[in-house]
Amino acid sequence: MRDILICGGAGYIGSHMAQWAAAHGYTVTVLDNLSTGHAGAVRWGELIQADLLDTSALERAFKGRRFDAVMHFCARSLVGESVSRPYEYYTNNVTGTLNLLETMRRHEVSKLVFSSTAAVFGNPIHDVIDENHPKAPINPYGASKLMAERVLADAAHAHGLRSVALRYFNAAGALPEHGIGEAHACETHLIPNVLRSALTDGPALKIFGDDYPTSDGTCVRDYVHVQDLAQAHALALDFMGEHEGAHAFNLGNGQGFSVHEVIAAAASVVGKAIPFEIAPQRAGDPPKLVASSSKAREQLGWRPQWTALTPILESAWRWHRAPPSWFPNQN
Repeated sequence: MRDILICGGAGYIGSHMAQWAAAHGYTVTVLDNLSTGHAGAVRWGELIQADLLDTSALERAFKGRRFDAVMHFCARSLVGESVSRPYEYYTNNVTGTLNLLETMRRHEVSKLVFSSTAAVFGNPIHDVIDENHPKAPINPYGASKLMAERVLADAAHAHGLRSVALRYFNAAGALPEHGIGEAHACETHLIPNVLRSALTDGPALKIFGDDYPTSDGTCVRDYVHVQDLAQAHALALDFMGEHEGAHAFNLGNGQGFSVHEVIAAAASVVGKAIPFEIAPQRAGDPPKLVASSSKAREQLGWRPQWTALTPILESAWRWHRAPPSWFPNQN
């Protein structure tokens, strides 16, 4: 499987996937509507500007091309926004996936790696979450991803689709040497917002809730470097070559860090204190999400290289200090 279509390849994780794939001998084609992605991040392979909700554009993208597999990163992914705008999330994340799968079926492309999320689990009932943990999403974002996973399972039975859903916990980090990083114009993720606040004298960083049932009252998350996620996607391609059906794996480092701990570690990396203020909890945020990735290690052979928080923060800091010209630093 050497020719791959990366849907959402102009976005954060997708662009890192394109870089990894091209560096390892894959022929890459990127499909992206550029609503949140950036054309400047597409430096490895052809860019097709198209939307998964536009079935005619999808048909044109597949016509005359032969893909061995598809990687699907396209999604609306903001938890808070999903609570206030659920229709958009179900339309984009579920209907868009259905459109992609139907186009793949017509063009006899039978392998898909799907970008899923820890949000499918909802509030955890165990300290460490494995694949057997109950799925009870508490926001439309997680629910839409879980619906898409169900579609993949049904497609395996009906059409022989082979798929792997990779449930990320918190993607983080960057590859500044390749000019790619977490380039969201409207940023909601903790690490980039912490680092951006260190670059400006603007408003203090907001911590959304300090009254969660955690060690210091702030949310706890498991951070995994985006390059390690890219490696897992490539391993999933190999896995599908040997295994039929729909499969799912959790991807994380197996250790959680609170918001306060991330801020303290970031202050050490940037060399100065990072002021913050407490804001109300955001709707749909679980207190703690930490992954067990034993299944991915055992069955995919996944071996994360970025296993400590500080190097992940350092890679992101180098990118935010000198972002590429196509993405001016926005504070």
